[in-house]
Amino acid sequence: MKVGVIGCGFVGSSTAYAMVLRRVASEIVLIDLDKKLAVAQAEDISHAAPFASAARVRAGDYQDLAGARAVILACGVSQKPGETRLQLLERNVKVFQQVTPLVLKHAPEAVLVVASNPVDLITEIVTKISGLTDGRVLGSGTILDTARFRSLLGEHLKVAPQSVHAYVLGEHGDSEVLAWSNAQVGGVTLAEFAEQSGHALNDAAKAKIDDGVRRAAYRIIEGKKASYYGIGAGLGRIVRAIRDDERTVFTLSVCNHDLKDYAPVSFSLPRVVGAAGVVSTLRPTLSAVEDQALRASAETLMKAWHELRF
Repeated sequence: MKVGVIGCGFVGSSTAYAMVLRRVASEIVLIDLDKKLAVAQAEDISHAAPFASAARVRAGDYQDLAGARAVILACGVSQKPGETRLQLLERNVKVFQQVTPLVLKHAPEAVLVVASNPVDLITEIVTKISGLTDGRVLGSGTILDTARFRSLLGEHLKVAPQSVHAYVLGEHGDSEVLAWSNAQVGGVTLAEFAEQSGHALNDAAKAKIDDGVRRAAYRIIEGKKASYYGIGAGLGRIVRAIRDDERTVFTLSVCNHDLKDYAPVSFSLPRVVGAAGVVSTLRPTLSAVEDQALRASAETLMKAWHELRF
């Protein structure tokens, strides 16, 4: 499977590296405005291939995307000192207005996977620019937040995070919603598992886990300026689901224009991912408080979208 990666910074390169280690792609094409960066990243990552897979990793241009089944969009401009989020978004609109048509010209059948932040609004922008059906454009959304939630729950409950089924929904950002009410471990509710295992899940423990999920990016950025390994692994996992038509469920950001009761904007819900991208969306049963928080999260994004006036 050929995969394109647009943008060879920390996130794009980490995604390519993760795909090599996980044997996700047979060919990876790296594209960046800084061609020297793309060449250097491709050469460095290709040196990892003999330890993992036979993947061919190379720098290229948009025409080299021909035949790609998935393209990661990890491009965009960085925030300038004193620049507002809206100003940053307006500059990024111009970037994606240039990039998206070029990707589709050379890889018209590809699923577009948006990684650039703010991911929900960028996903909405790319969907509108591309004119593709909603499922062909998907944002990484809260896939990493969900992984953090499951990891911290697993750590607290002394169980592997792979056995924890819990979701973070809504915006990938401050208004995201941790869905405690429907979380389970091995088919058992969190409360029941906590009681059976002797690991109390009281309000203090929940608050600590909530902070661990919600503030993780801030702590990582404070310590090392950027967060990229976790999301790189998550993006690689999405691509594998596309490659194998897995029908795996991830919390991803997709345009929600057909969902009643929620603002018609991109935000994360559990999505079934296969070869065509997102093939269906799940509506989890939430508590009244969680449902209201999810509505508020969608409204927060809708307000930002209207301010953008795209």
